Order: sequence, then structure tokens, then C-alpha cells
Amino acid sequence: MRFKLLTEIAMTMLKARLKQTLVAAVGVTFGITMFVTLLSFMNGLNNLLDGLIVNRTPHIRLFNEIEPKQNQPIKLIEQYKDDYHFISSVKSSNSRLEIYNSEKIIEALGHDKRVKGVSRKASTQVFFNDGAIDISGILNGIDVDKEISYYKFEDYVTSGKPSDLKNVPNSIILGKPLAEKLLANIGDVIQLTTPQGEKFRMKVMGYYQSGYNDFDKTQSFVSLSNLQKIIGKSSNYVTDIQIKLHDIKDATYMAGEYHEKFEVKAEDIQTANAQFETGTKIRTLISYAVGITLLIVAGFGIYNILNMMIYEKMDTIAILKATGFSGADVKTIFMLISLSIGFFGCIAGLFLGNMLCRLISSIPFNTAALPTVKTYPVSFEPAYYIIAFIFAIVTTFFAGWFPSRKASKVDPVIIIRGK
Repeated sequence: MRFKLLTEIAMTMLKARLKQTLVAAVGVTFGITMFVTLLSFMNGLNNLLDGLIVNRTPHIRLFNEIEPKQNQPIKLIEQYKDDYHFISSVKSSNSRLEIYNSEKIIEALGHDKRVKGVSRKASTQVFFNDGAIDISGILNGIDVDKEISYYKFEDYVTSGKPSDLKNVPNSIILGKPLAEKLLANIGDVIQLTTPQGEKFRMKVMGYYQSGYNDFDKTQSFVSLSNLQKIIGKSSNYVTDIQIKLHDIKDATYMAGEYHEKFEVKAEDIQTANAQFETGTKIRTLISYAVGITLLIVAGFGIYNILNMMIYEKMDTIAILKATGFSGADVKTIFMLISLSIGFFGCIAGLFLGNMLCRLISSIPFNTAALPTVKTYPVSFEPAYYIIAFIFAIVTTFFAGWFPSRKASKVDPVIIIRGK
């Protein structure tokens, strides 16, 4: 009963200073709207960019790498052992790009319950012959079905069908910028030269576009069996084993485990994209910082308005105390005023933030670099709305706490005597 009375008094005070109340509520509404919109848009952008990386990158990649020998010939000479060596020609080790025991490795991975899927891949450098000009590029031999299943390969083929690589003899899909260099249209026949000097004629069946122009300038794709035939290797020849896990968080320690177990290089997705992940974290941090700053500014607005209200309502506070209301009751009244402004301002902000996000997500976004993206990316994650609501209530609570303490300590005798 008493709480109901305190609530009615608080609402009466709010209505008495309606303009100031609305200004404070609008401040909270604006802060929440911008907080939700910023987080939703920036995280939508992060999810888009993460998707471009995660979709096309294996969680763990097994491969061999040609490296210099640890013991160069000059180090084997005893008299030069402790000297500084300036070597103009470094002798490489006898290792090759091919993974020798790939079949056994794939079989072992198939029994690992943490592994969702495994795909084979082989790559080689080639030259695309454009008249008298040779354009350097990378020819990737892929398991088409598994690339589609695990890495959404079809989303990045902007023209043609990925399945043509296994159904059409001597077919190839070119990176879009590479195709533009070669002036190659769908259905055209192009010529490439292998490192062994062999020439092959290939039929262009589609264009590939990942969103990274420098990458697409050099990339082309054929079926794995076709690449093995082109470079004259057996059906066991692979240079990469690509692993998709059930839980991407396991990638780092599992890469170390596979490196020791299979004696090949193992690179996890976090290591491969460390710089990219840093950029994602910075963008998210900036979004939170800007949104929280807006809410803190709105909190100062509420603080100032309550201070002014206390100053103007000294007589009312004195009368309340003189008629039997305690300091705790007065504090409750002003806390109710503050939280009411925060609550209703927050609800309006969440609604307007959602509407603004929906508006942004409907705006067309057409760019040649990202052909699969049709509208601006926005994330409608419920967590952002919950965070905004909690932070708004906490901010307005503290904005009201200090003025309400001041009001609760008002001495009615001094105020009445002063009059």
C-alpha cells in the first residue's frame, strides 16, 4: 500500500516537470537506439567478414613445406663451425610438397570423433597463355562435393555450376579478375602451361569470386583427378589435407597434436587468420565503447534533471518529511523517478533500434567484390538488446542514486524556517 502511494507521488512529480522528463527519456532512447544499431551493424559486418574466412578456410590444414636445411654444407666444415656465415645460396631440404602417406592420415582422421569431415586438395603453379603473354596463377585441384558440403564453394561461384568440374572433361573455373585479364567468357577454351612445360586446353565453366581481389587474380579450380592428370601424378597425390571440426575452438591444440602425430605441418584457422581476428575484436570494442559512452551521457542528463528537481521541490520534500515520510521513502520516490525515465526511455530505444536495424538491413548493397551479399549486413542477436536494457537500467539507477540520497537527507525544519 505504501509503495503504491510512493509510486503515485513519483508519477505526480514526473508530470509536473514533463518537458525535462521527456528530454531525459529522449536522451536514454537515443543512447539505446544508437547502442543497439551500432552493435547490430558492426557485428553483422564482423559476421559477414568472418563468414568469408571461415567458410573458405579449413579449421586445420595439413601440408608440407619446402624449407632450408637446418645444417647447411658450410656448417659441416669444422673450422667454420663457430663463425658467422653469409650464405648467398641456401640449399633446401629433400622434402616435397606432396603428403606421402595421405591415405593413412585421412583414414586415421575419419576415426577421430572430433572431426566433422576431411577433404583432399592439390595445388600447383601454372602459366595461363594469353597470346605471347604468360600470366602466372595457381591451379587448385579440389574434391568438388566436399568443397560444396564443407566450404560452401557454390556460394562463391558467381557464374556457372561447381558440379561442371566433375561432369565436364577438362573444365576449369577461373577467379573473376583472372578471367577478365584473359578476356575469357563462359564456354571459351583457354591454354595453360604446367611447371613441366606441358600445355593443356581447358574449357571455362564458371567464375569464382571470394571477395578478396588480390587472391582471385591468381586462383583457378579444377577437379582433383583432373589436376593429378595435368601434372602427371598418381591418384594419391595431394598437397593439402583440409579438416573441418565439430568445434572450431578445438583447432589450435588439435593442430599441434596432428603435427606431432602425422609429422607434417599443421596450421589452425586462428593462426592463419590472426590479423583478421584482431581487426574483428577492435571493431567490436569500438562499437561497445561508443554505445556505452552514449548511455553514460544520457545518465548524466538524468542526474542533472533530478538535481534540479530536488532543488525546486525542497518545499515538497520538507512537507513529505513533516507529514511522516522517512528519508528512505523520499529516496525511493526519486529512485522511482530515475528508473521510470530509464525504463520507458530504454523500451522506446530498443523498439526504435530494432526498426532502424530492419531499415538498414533492407537497403540494397551491391558490390562486385561481394556478389553473395545483397543488403547491408545486420545481426539481430537478442543478446545485444538484453545488454542494452541491463546497462540502461544500471546507468539510470546510479544516475538517480546520488540525487536521491541528497533528497533523503533534507532537514524539513531548516527548509520551513528558511521560508
